[in-house]
Amino acid sequence: MKDNYHFFYTCSLGEFLVTHSETEVLGLDFIAPDHNYLPQECKNNFSKKISSQLDEYFSGKRECFDLTLNFKGTQFQKKVWKALLNIPYGKTKTYKEIAIEVGSPRAYRAVGSANNKNPIPIIIPCHRVIGSNGKLVGFAGGINLKEKLLNLEQKKKNL
Repeated sequence: MKDNYHFFYTCSLGEFLVTHSETEVLGLDFIAPDHNYLPQECKNNFSKKISSQLDEYFSGKRECFDLTLNFKGTQFQKKVWKALLNIPYGKTKTYKEIAIEVGSPRAYRAVGSANNKNPIPIIIPCHRVIGSNGKLVGFAGGINLKEKLLNLEQKKKNL
């Protein structure tokens, strides 16, 4: 049995490197268009399940992922990431709302930092967190990608 598997996932919004174990998603990293990082892909049956669910999400057919996640971080980060999993598809919450949910109402900057360190973006939907003024701020994949993800979800919700 192998410890980690990884594969490249490509969709209309870009390319991602997905890392996983036999049964758990470990990471999803944004790949820059001009990257020269080309590790050998190493896939298993779980790779197909992840890829299939990402296909369904990006085509607007999936609102929730049904994948086991294994995220490593501080206790606070894990609380934030679990709170992000509860933001409904097509909806947004502010950093302050998440801070209140995790029991640290003044820690909205720490929530932003936890979002920035989210090891499994999109699946753990940190793109659904916005500034208190309603503006799109902070996203590891860039504001442009954040906007596209939110538009994808809004478009589906409005059909």
